[in-house]
Amino acid sequence: MSPADAPPWGDVPGSPDGPVPADTTAPTDVPGTSAAPDPTDLPAPSDTPDPTDLPAPSDTPDPTGLPAPSDTPNSLDLPASPGAPSPLDLSASPDTPDPTDLPTLQVLPVQSARPDLPGRRPAAESPSVPEPASALDFVGSGPPTYDPEPTALPHAEPEELGELVADTVLDGARYGTWTLRSVSLRGDSARYRGEPRRDALLTARFGTGDHALVLVAMATGARATPEAHLAAAEACRWIGRAVGRSHQRLAEDIRATRRADLKAGLHRLTDRSLGRLRASAVERGARPEEYTATLRCLLLPADPHCRTRVFFGVGDGGLFQLRDGSWRDIEPRATEHAPPEPPRTPEPAEEDDDRLTLDLGVPQGPYEQLPEPPPPAARDPFRFQVSLARPGDALLMCTPGLAEPLRGEPALSAYLSRRWSGRRPPGLAAFLADARVRVKGYADDRTAAALWEA
Repeated sequence: MSPADAPPWGDVPGSPDGPVPADTTAPTDVPGTSAAPDPTDLPAPSDTPDPTDLPAPSDTPDPTGLPAPSDTPNSLDLPASPGAPSPLDLSASPDTPDPTDLPTLQVLPVQSARPDLPGRRPAAESPSVPEPASALDFVGSGPPTYDPEPTALPHAEPEELGELVADTVLDGARYGTWTLRSVSLRGDSARYRGEPRRDALLTARFGTGDHALVLVAMATGARATPEAHLAAAEACRWIGRAVGRSHQRLAEDIRATRRADLKAGLHRLTDRSLGRLRASAVERGARPEEYTATLRCLLLPADPHCRTRVFFGVGDGGLFQLRDGSWRDIEPRATEHAPPEPPRTPEPAEEDDDRLTLDLGVPQGPYEQLPEPPPPAARDPFRFQVSLARPGDALLMCTPGLAEPLRGEPALSAYLSRRWSGRRPPGLAAFLADARVRVKGYADDRTAAALWEA
């Protein structure tokens, strides 16, 4: 092949015609640039046609791959007028696309072969990438003592495999105007010692459509007791059964915001559930103070027009509201004694409503033989709160394993505030990563349920 027949792409790796002959002259100057040679221009020897001239005879295929009619000028031909701008002029307006955007004609990397030149559009800056959800393992003065991942498994009995508790439970849902994320994690201390998770978590929906009611219940068994995890799981099951039997009436009371009726009925429901634990302790031959648990619950209507959220339970933990980027501790005050029976009204409908609200439709048979409840001084105080959600709010209910570091370590509250602010809730994996951010000195189980309002 003669030099005149050399292909227009020059010295390209893998070209069948090999490199361009070495007796080349200096590259042509690019209008509008300095006298320094442009590394993007091809060498053009004097006896060789300019490689930018791309004639397209009938027997030679167009390197652009597009057919060019004989009566239509090739878009790659240089203009005949010497004063017209060249399509290879790099100082042209950046708003005009370059029709000769051919492959790079150098073996060097693109970054070094094509430096920034006057008139070239600068590369757009890459958008800021948010911090990965798993980037932060701990906050505070230093790393915690224990390993961040599970190590030892709890002891298992061949005939009692149904009593095993998973290291981590993760759940979520979206109804109406709210999105729910819930998680229960075994603490660092229990992971190291091979102890089961003492926290239990139950997320359940009762009913269908806008009349459905969602219950989130979490319980914590007594510390340093062998069956603490069983007591916590049983407390969640009993409260779930009672709410499920009465979900229609409860949903109506929540939509109507019958605060007094809800408080009285849910207080009795909680006492009966914990009373069932005391009966189970007798059956197991354990002391009532050993086979017991704290209990915290949220009732969430699926009705998109109802923004009433009901919290109730006994024992320590946390209830927080994240509004406008700031945490508010809204844990309700404890009620020491059970509320008195409300007076009955003479109207049959009102009387029937009160009975259903107070008894919550729970059959009385299973409770007839329960032991007498302990005196009020020995009981965990009852906590109850009805709140009205606002768009953009986030509500967090948690056990002491997360409530204590959230109150005691400002870095953790600041981190979760940044992560959970806004109306877009995190995904399940991101929520799990956030909930497991550790703090030195806090190694208990963590159970949390967070609610984002659209």
